[in-house]
Amino acid sequence: MPPVRLDVRFMQAAEWLHAEARRIRKPLLLSAGLTALQALLLVVQAWVLAEILSVSLWDHAPWSSLWRQWLSLFLLASVRAMLQMRARGIAFDASQDVGARLRMHLLSRVQALGVLGLRSQASGALITGLVDGVDTVLPYFARYLPGAITAVLVPTIVIACTLPADWISGVVLILSAPMIPLFMVLVGNAAERASHERFDQLRRLGRSFVDVLGGLTTLRQLGAAWRVADQLESEGEDYRRLSMQVLRIAFLSSLVLEFFATVSIAVVAVLIGFRLLWGEIHFQEGMFVLLLAPELYLPLRALGGLRHARMEAVAAIQGLQTVDGVFATPATAGTETVQCVHSGAELPEIEFRGVRFAHAGRPLLLDGIDLQIGRGLIALVGESGSGKSTLLDMLLGFATPMTGKILVNGVDFQTLDMFQWRARVAWVPQQPHVFDLSLRENLLLADPGAGSDRLDRALADSGLDAVASRLPSGMDTRLGENGLGLSGGELQRLALARALLRESADLWLFDEPTAHLDAESARSIGRLIRAAAASRTVLMVAHRLDAVMTADRVVVLHGGKVVESGAPRALLKSGGRFAVLAGTEMMG
Repeated sequence: MPPVRLDVRFMQAAEWLHAEARRIRKPLLLSAGLTALQALLLVVQAWVLAEILSVSLWDHAPWSSLWRQWLSLFLLASVRAMLQMRARGIAFDASQDVGARLRMHLLSRVQALGVLGLRSQASGALITGLVDGVDTVLPYFARYLPGAITAVLVPTIVIACTLPADWISGVVLILSAPMIPLFMVLVGNAAERASHERFDQLRRLGRSFVDVLGGLTTLRQLGAAWRVADQLESEGEDYRRLSMQVLRIAFLSSLVLEFFATVSIAVVAVLIGFRLLWGEIHFQEGMFVLLLAPELYLPLRALGGLRHARMEAVAAIQGLQTVDGVFATPATAGTETVQCVHSGAELPEIEFRGVRFAHAGRPLLLDGIDLQIGRGLIALVGESGSGKSTLLDMLLGFATPMTGKILVNGVDFQTLDMFQWRARVAWVPQQPHVFDLSLRENLLLADPGAGSDRLDRALADSGLDAVASRLPSGMDTRLGENGLGLSGGELQRLALARALLRESADLWLFDEPTAHLDAESARSIGRLIRAAAASRTVLMVAHRLDAVMTADRVVVLHGGKVVESGAPRALLKSGGRFAVLAGTEMMG
């Protein structure tokens, strides 16, 4: 199932809807064919019913003699109902296919945005777009397009069958039918503006709600919860008001359409009544026209209501385009992949060549990085904002260089299979995330197949065994979202234990692994990392001087550039940038 393309730079919302309609034209044409067949059966049904009434009222035939007509009437109604249900089912399935591809596309954009990009985005707007936005688009394909097809086919067939029976009534229908779409457009312009405002307010409300939910604990501590609750209530009231405005316009348009449809049917009925009195038309033909006249206006009136589904869809797509526009086009995976780690497998040799990177609208974080990373422990040092964490994010595939290349064993990083590559990587971030699971389940996220022996060893090496022993249910204690109840140091130990469980990883990335730890624990973890570096490639962002001094090589970043690189003791003696940082203890 290929993902849809949704590009705000080249395609307007209505054009995108039309493009997707062409994509699903086959099921739509099948639905249209069933609708046309259903309309033809409607004409036959109206003729049979007119015949029953004519024979019963004028010829006084007993109803028992009309069993064939009654049976055919029942069969026609049953077949029409089945055709209508099938046509709607086909359109619904087609709309679900569009929705699935649209969600796939948006999720791929979210994935392409990566961790760095998501940090600068309002999660509430993303959630609203992925859930409510897509759900708002689907009725356009499931209801509006089939309704538009019905509004064309049914009146055409009705008029074509009415003209031979009574050309005067047919002319009246031809002249009155366009009045409904005309007023539908006039009234609908106001509804379209209201729909755009309503969806924009829904996105703002979703963004505010998610932001408040994430900071609820802090708001309570600051005593600001009630003030924020009042703000949410005000935004919710604005959304309610805009929703009622859309409904008010929808009801108004329905009233206008019903009025003109009723007047048109009344004109046809009056003309047929007088001509029956004057003997200019037979009862069966007149009844046949009267039965078909409401069926001509019914799909037109229904289209008036369904037009609001189109307005909502256009507003939703424009909102999704606003979200989609911040996403970079996902990189196409190449055919080259990093081999899995086996005995004797080659460690990753990583090379940065002229790498430059910056967030959208912000100054450069990395400005022409040239760096080679191989076996051993390499420490990245520099002031805050010098680009240390960004280098790790690039090696995780979370950020893509603006210019330059990253090579892994001579292969362009952008061509690697990220699933295979990340299987080789153990990562300890500054702020590890803990899920609402037990301690055991949180650890097994690193390697679901890890046995008890490996778990116990990882607990002991990371110092997490003391934390597990004091928990009420030990390893089976549920930690809660974000590890509520665990200190920063304990969360860091949990992240280290996860890394230790990834025994197949031959590239370890540590973003200040000894942060939040006391001096003795930091030294213990440092010895563990030092031992692991004998058989792995370890890249560590560090701010403790004692941790940096155990590294094989120190890389100093300043202003987005590599300004120094070498053994830590040699750099200290040189009196360069590293010596300045070490003297001021500003390693991160």
